Amino acid sequence: MGFEIDFLPVGDGEKGGDAIALRFGKLDGTRSEQVVIVIDGGTKESGENLVNHIQEYYKTDQVNFVISTHLDADHSSGLTVVLENLKVDNLWMHRPWEHAQDIKDAFKNGRITGKGLKESIKKSLENAYELETIAKRKEIPIFEPFSDLSKKDDKLIILGPSEEFYEDLLPNFRETPEPKEAVAWPEKFVTGVKEVVRWIAETWGMETLADPEEGETSAENNTSTILLLQLNGKKFLFTSDVGTEALNNAIDKAENLGIDLREVGFLQIPHHGSKHNVGPTILNHIIGEKLQEQKHLKSAFVSAPKDGDPKHPSRKVVNAFIRRGAKIFATKGISICQHSSDAPDRGWRKADPLQFNDQVEE
Repeated sequence: MGFEIDFLPVGDGEKGGDAIALRFGKLDGTRSEQVVIVIDGGTKESGENLVNHIQEYYKTDQVNFVISTHLDADHSSGLTVVLENLKVDNLWMHRPWEHAQDIKDAFKNGRITGKGLKESIKKSLENAYELETIAKRKEIPIFEPFSDLSKKDDKLIILGPSEEFYEDLLPNFRETPEPKEAVAWPEKFVTGVKEVVRWIAETWGMETLADPEEGETSAENNTSTILLLQLNGKKFLFTSDVGTEALNNAIDKAENLGIDLREVGFLQIPHHGSKHNVGPTILNHIIGEKLQEQKHLKSAFVSAPKDGDPKHPSRKVVNAFIRRGAKIFATKGISICQHSSDAPDRGWRKADPLQFNDQVEE
């Protein structure tokens, strides 16, 4: 079975996002012998590039699954373009407004009704609600991707979030009213001045990456869909923008299914390589603390803006993956493809992996 996985660049400058297309099956066969999947769509421009990419390289205008991992615009906006311009069989997306009745008692305003909360969330998440509107108009079935129903033998396994975890975090979304007990997210100050980076030395034997503290990842990002694709004994992990709490839940879900995530040979680095989303403890569970513990060589992919250094990806994160034996590839303004020998030759040049950094951000 052949496969192709493509990470398309999103945005410019310091701002990025995710736009991923993949297909697997008999790639030199008929369209019915292949499965095409889109995971996130980046900006509107990225959505247009996804449509062109699928038509040019996959030779089709049909997508079996479009997956919106979460509702941030740098991931979901371009999917409206995909839905409008391609034939989509299924849309996977969370619909927070559909959970309004179950979470209405979590807010300080005790008079709020499920109906009122539903309309409030719809209005504040207009871009995401547009996805649902288009899907209904085009009669595309919608499925909410929760981990509760995934089985070990599924080709595409949802490792997170569970519906309970999602509803626990939903009251803390930026778009919802004030909850009774709010999570204290780190304050962000926008000054218009680029932050001055202080550099420190790092060696192969000295890791400066720390485990993120609780609350470093927003509620929205922690509810991102985590996907495990299984093909012919190979495992591919897609993490979107999740943080350590969600990743720990995914590890537990995988263990409950009898799956060892150290067997993953291909993984997406969360949240464009931010140091606030992964740390040594998580990496030791997914990759292995020592090279000898690895069960497969790792290729790690990160959707990073062209001028994202040193935050996206963090040099500390890059070093931590390399130290554990992974080869890291970053978009940084170009499309990158990981494909098997059973995929057609596009004439693309081989991508260069990122190198170990002897200076990292403090």
